[in-house]
Amino acid sequence: MPENWMLPTVFPFGGILFDFLFVLIAIPIEAYVLNHRLKFDKKTSTFYAISINLFSSVIGWFVFFVAEPLLPIQVRAELINYMFFNNFKSSNTQALLIFTAFIIFFATFLMKFFILRVLLFSLNETFAKKEEELPVSQRRRWRNFSNLKLQSNNLVITILIANSLSYTAITIILLFSAK
Repeated sequence: MPENWMLPTVFPFGGILFDFLFVLIAIPIEAYVLNHRLKFDKKTSTFYAISINLFSSVIGWFVFFVAEPLLPIQVRAELINYMFFNNFKSSNTQALLIFTAFIIFFATFLMKFFILRVLLFSLNETFAKKEEELPVSQRRRWRNFSNLKLQSNNLVITILIANSLSYTAITIILLFSAK
């Protein structure tokens, strides 16, 4: 990291605790979706849900702490005002917050998808074992290739559904807890 980056001296512990609460809400929802749609057993789907949520949360906070010092002073002041006092000074910041929420949703979706892909490839025993492949006909190879594309497509849709349901539950909780 460059020397001119300043590490924050005050951590937003309230925000981190709320993120921990949100992760605790998202894990069972996403584990259920992984169990139901991808036909994992409950233990495996819970493991994957915990892993993708914790990794994406850590990556998200890392990106936040790296990007925050690079923001303009006006936006940083609004961000600090929102984080500590839960209010905005301008309506322009509210529009920026809504736009940022959409970006965060899709960035989290992509992170969770790629993290789950890495976990599935690294923890799958069939990739670790080097079995001799039998000669496969061209038709069978194309069928296996289309199954891989279908599995990848199913994984994308499953992660999108799981992420959408968990974000919806978190949004509903935030709306009920608002003043």
